[in-house]
Amino acid sequence: MIKKISTIQLVPGMTVAEDVFTYDRQLILSKGTILNDRLIMKLDLYGILTIFIEGSVSASSSEVSPQEQTYLQRIKEDPVFPVFKREYEISVDFLQENIKRVIKGSLKLDINELLKGVLRVLGVDRGRIGILDLLQNMRAFDSSTFSHSINVALICNLLAGWLKWDTKRVELATACGLFHDIGKIQVPHAIITKPGRLSAKELAVIQQHPALGCQLLISQNADEHICNAALMHHERCDGSGYPTGLKGDQIDPYAKLVAIVDVYDAMTAPRVYRGPLCPFRVIELFEAEGFQKYEVAYLLAFMENVVNSYIQSPCLLSDGRKGTIIYINKSHLSRPIVQCGTEYVNLLEHPDLSIVSLL
Repeated sequence: MIKKISTIQLVPGMTVAEDVFTYDRQLILSKGTILNDRLIMKLDLYGILTIFIEGSVSASSSEVSPQEQTYLQRIKEDPVFPVFKREYEISVDFLQENIKRVIKGSLKLDINELLKGVLRVLGVDRGRIGILDLLQNMRAFDSSTFSHSINVALICNLLAGWLKWDTKRVELATACGLFHDIGKIQVPHAIITKPGRLSAKELAVIQQHPALGCQLLISQNADEHICNAALMHHERCDGSGYPTGLKGDQIDPYAKLVAIVDVYDAMTAPRVYRGPLCPFRVIELFEAEGFQKYEVAYLLAFMENVVNSYIQSPCLLSDGRKGTIIYINKSHLSRPIVQCGTEYVNLLEHPDLSIVSLL
C-alpha cells in the first residue's frame, strides 16, 4: 500500500514509494530508498512537505536518549532556566493572542509591541548558558507555530548580530523571523497537525502559507522586508524553493537569513522517533548540501558561531566514548577535535566517528 504522508511523520526505516523532486524538478530521493535520520533531515533542508511511502503508517512517540536527557536536564536545573522559561512563555502567549485577533480583524498588528516580548526574552541574564541551549530545552514544553516563530525571531537576532548588522537591521531581522510563518496560522489547524495522508487540496493549502502571510502583512502596512520574509522564506538561492522558484539576488536578503534559521529550528526539533537533534548533525548537513541553497556568507557566519558556542561542551561520540569539544576545525565545522580522557580525537581524521549528542 502506498500512502502520502507529511515529512514530520517520517521515521527511519520507511521506504520511499515514488521519486522525490524539488520544486524545480531536481531529484532528491529515488523510489525504493530506505529512509534514515540524515535523509529525513535532507527533506527538511529542501523544504519538502510530503512524500509517498510504502506500507502502513504507525504512530510513534518521541524518544529522548539518556545522553540527550542528561544534557537537557543540566540546562533545566540551572537557576537561569525558570526565568527564561517564564519570559519565553509570556512572549509565546502574547504573540498567539495578538495574531489571532489580527487575523479575525479585531486588532491592528503592532509589530513594535510584539517585538518587545522577544527582546525581553533576549534580555534575560543567562549567565554562561547560550540561548540555543535554552531553546533546545523549551521544545519539551511547546512545539507550536507560535513557539517556532519566537525561536526563529531569537535566532535571527543572533545571526544578524553575528553578521555585524547595525541595531536597526538586527531588530528588523528579528521582526522578519517573528512573522515569517504568520500565513501558516491562517491554515486550518486540522491540516497542519494531520497525521498521515494529506490530500492534494490540503497540500495546496499548506503551500499557500507564504502568500497568505505576505498578504496579511501588506494589509497591516508592515515593512517591505517583513512581507518579503513571509513570502520568500522557502525560496532557495539555486531556484529549488517555492512558491515561485526565485534565485540568488531575486530573494530578499532578510528572507535569506530567515530561511537558514527556519530550517535549523525545524531540523533540531524533536521528531516522532527521537528527541531534539544534536546541532552538529544539522551543521554536517548544511556543510554537505547547504552552500548552493543558502546565502554563503550568512550560512558560514551561522555555522561558525553555532559550533563555536559549544567549545568546552561535553559530548558523546558515535563509538560510545565521552569527551569534551576543545577545538573547531574551520575547514569542516561539524568535525571538531574532542578530548577523550588523555586522547585527542580529531574527527576530521576519523570519518567513521561523529558527535551524536551533547552531554
